[in-house]
Amino acid sequence: MSSVTRRTFNKLIGASAGAMAMPGILRAQSRKNVVIIGGGAGGATTARHLAEKAGDALNITLIEDSEKYTTCFFSNLYLGGYRDFSSITHGYDRLVNDYGIRKVTARAEEIDRSAQQVRTSTGETIPYDRLVVSPGIDLIYDSVPGYSEELSEIAPHAWKAGPQTQILKSKIDALKNGDQVVMVAPPNPYRCPPGPYERVSMIAHILKSRGLDDCGIVVLDPKEKFSKQGLFSAGWEKYYPGMVEWYGPNIHGGIKEIDVEAGTVTTDFDTFGSALLNIIPAQRAGRIAVESGLTNDSGFCPIDAESMRSTVDKNIFVLGDASIAGAMPKSGSAANSQAKVVVMHLLADLTDARVFPTRYLNTCWSLVETNDGIKVGAQYANKDGAIASTSSFISQNDESEDIRKQTFEESLAWYDGITKDMFG
Repeated sequence: MSSVTRRTFNKLIGASAGAMAMPGILRAQSRKNVVIIGGGAGGATTARHLAEKAGDALNITLIEDSEKYTTCFFSNLYLGGYRDFSSITHGYDRLVNDYGIRKVTARAEEIDRSAQQVRTSTGETIPYDRLVVSPGIDLIYDSVPGYSEELSEIAPHAWKAGPQTQILKSKIDALKNGDQVVMVAPPNPYRCPPGPYERVSMIAHILKSRGLDDCGIVVLDPKEKFSKQGLFSAGWEKYYPGMVEWYGPNIHGGIKEIDVEAGTVTTDFDTFGSALLNIIPAQRAGRIAVESGLTNDSGFCPIDAESMRSTVDKNIFVLGDASIAGAMPKSGSAANSQAKVVVMHLLADLTDARVFPTRYLNTCWSLVETNDGIKVGAQYANKDGAIASTSSFISQNDESEDIRKQTFEESLAWYDGITKDMFG
């Protein structure tokens, strides 16, 4: 790893929140049980850092129903032909073998908060002293009229990475000249605010690279604006002129119905036909959080801004996409940062380790075209009981090609860093 990469990694990962400044030796005591639901950027990071800091002071169990984890972040680069699928898919072997974490490959079916135990899809009951819930999002399929989970095999959402991502990739690669792609973007709040628009860029890149100049991409958005809109719009005009059309609600008037078989989306404005529908519906916290009563009317989980502790149950922490994290977006970078805060408070709860003032950070990178990377990010802290931005940055439209290339290379180093931080 180059020195530049190490500096990037240390800045974005190692220094997050000061949360890892823990005593190296924990007091001897009876071993407590920490159970973590979800093996993504939030859950896996929590498991690894907790095991590293706690040594043999805690029993740590990670419940994740997949043998391997495919990251949503960088899945757009797979769609754009910049990565292969294996490069965004990671296993848990090092967490088990090197850190002594128990990995249970099953679904978390029920949280019994009174008995402090989790029942899995295999029938096992696992007790906990503290529970970490990081289940990501579930999709509200019927938020788009005419859509369903079954129809997502034809009109993929690909907003949960894995087989859905591969379905979408195969459909993109099958497009012919003259075909049109229609994306229905999700309403706020949703996982990865720049994600749909980076995806548009990557689809446009594939079409352009294949010489399919007569194809078009229509984005039907329920939002009046979106993350990095000026940067994406300028990039589309520069690299893919006339290929991308974005319609906000003041133009299309609302999605009335989709017909997946016919490939059409009907709005107040017009009916749009397509060879490929990419439907990204509204979202809420993962099922286990909803069914366990950890969510409010928003469908997401309220938390204490200083600790990510559930406001519903003091023995449970909720982080990542499932949480209501104030000004922080729902991103892999945010979940990774939140995990380190959770670890600090778990150690304080169970081993009497010190607690330091909480700081969070996030950066979201996006690729517009080859070597043209853009980013947005911020640092955050607890302000009056909510996670609020304390400083922020965003790429500028007048940046040089060298800066945009450097931003893209920075994102590659970040991906290597965060996946090592998650999985060892």
